Amino acid sequence: MKKRKSLKRKKLRSSPSLRNRRLIKKKLSKTKRVNRNELVIYIFNVVEDEWSFTSAIQPLEKRYEAINALNNASECYLFANASNQEFIYISPVKISNSFKKYFQGICNTKKVDILVPIRKTGLVCKDLYTDKFLFNDLIKKAKKYKKVSLISYSTSPEFYELKERLLQLRINVLTPEAPEIENAWTVNFFGSKSGIRQLAQQSRAEEPDFIMPDGVICVGKLDAAKIAANRYINEKGVVLKTNKGSGGDGVLIFRDGELPRDYKSCEKRIFELLSEDGYWDRFPIIIEELINVNYNNISSFPNIEFKIHKSGKIEMLYYCLMMVTGEGKYFGLDMNEDIINERTAARIIDTGYYIAEQYDEAGYRGHFDIDLISSGNSKMYVCESNTRNTGGTDVYKLTRELFGKDFFSDTYVINRDNYILKTQKPIEFDALLKKIQPVLFNKSKKEGVILSGSGYLSVNSLLYTIYGNNKKRSYKIQSDLLEILNTID
Repeated sequence: MKKRKSLKRKKLRSSPSLRNRRLIKKKLSKTKRVNRNELVIYIFNVVEDEWSFTSAIQPLEKRYEAINALNNASECYLFANASNQEFIYISPVKISNSFKKYFQGICNTKKVDILVPIRKTGLVCKDLYTDKFLFNDLIKKAKKYKKVSLISYSTSPEFYELKERLLQLRINVLTPEAPEIENAWTVNFFGSKSGIRQLAQQSRAEEPDFIMPDGVICVGKLDAAKIAANRYINEKGVVLKTNKGSGGDGVLIFRDGELPRDYKSCEKRIFELLSEDGYWDRFPIIIEELINVNYNNISSFPNIEFKIHKSGKIEMLYYCLMMVTGEGKYFGLDMNEDIINERTAARIIDTGYYIAEQYDEAGYRGHFDIDLISSGNSKMYVCESNTRNTGGTDVYKLTRELFGKDFFSDTYVINRDNYILKTQKPIEFDALLKKIQPVLFNKSKKEGVILSGSGYLSVNSLLYTIYGNNKKRSYKIQSDLLEILNTID
């Protein structure tokens, strides 16, 4: 036996062409098995997550504007797939080939198929399975794989319907970042202003650090205006929120001097403002105390994101500081291990894990974050929780892919999504890349600017992420970027 084996090895060594052909065939066969083992399908269904809110926006022009603004972020969430070598991306809007190639170059992605349904109802999962040609094409591709991982920005009723249709067509579908159907209620409940507030009230004795601004939940604009006016007169400030909102819409913040001091006049004015948008009639309204915050202080709005795996494992992904306008609109983040002092970080992480444990016990699965407010009196308030992919999920996944598991200490991240170009005429994506070439991300130096999307360029708005080895370096790169952008005619 030993001799025959020796002769066989000798024969292979003396026939390099045969050996190479066998090795190549074996390698290709192995690669084929890997490629055909699992298909990842990612769906950017941001509007489905907020459909109950956006569908109530009036007038229709304003609603369509809000939907388009949400969908324009589709390119950003290609980066939520930064670690996937191959995947299918379901987008509600067309993504340019230029940006697709740019994304692939940044993430070394071999292949990404972008499918865009013809219908544009805002419900992209529904638009997909009612688009016969596109859906059939997807089924043909899916049947080549042993299993399909269906992942989405948010877990919506339409998402579950899509999963069911795939199962009926004998596709082995897994949803690793979504609750089981019997626990789907956790998405809307914990993702609502009233749901997280109820959890805080129930947890007061067990977790004293889990506190929210003092407030009440009511139904109806008239009662809300009465309660809010009373609070404003007594406390010189008040905040009103819809149970579900979108990007700062559905929030009214009134500070001292912004409303009449006379109770009746104040009530009337609040009621008038609530009557301007239909969504105040659709949801419960939360009336909260106004927390005094220094909006010029970068540390005022901490945020932490978790992922609950299908197994129930809780994973803290990162914490960051959110950039928020005086009107309560989010426009970016800074991310780094040292961005929050150790004492504050420990408190945020501890509270975050406690909330994650409650979500896990209720059956929630997938990503979620917790928005917090740091007040001038050294208190840390939980503001809300988003049970979906978040404004930082794509940034986190891209950063993790570029810098590895030590990303949190190895780089300082700046992400912004509201820079308005001063030029009066829209600039093409490729032209912009050439213009800012000196500050673009350099893979060898591991620093520079990555553009998060091209869709907003049509309205002269820019989304970007910046990496530097420390805060000072990252902000210097941002300064250099803005200096270049200011030269664009």
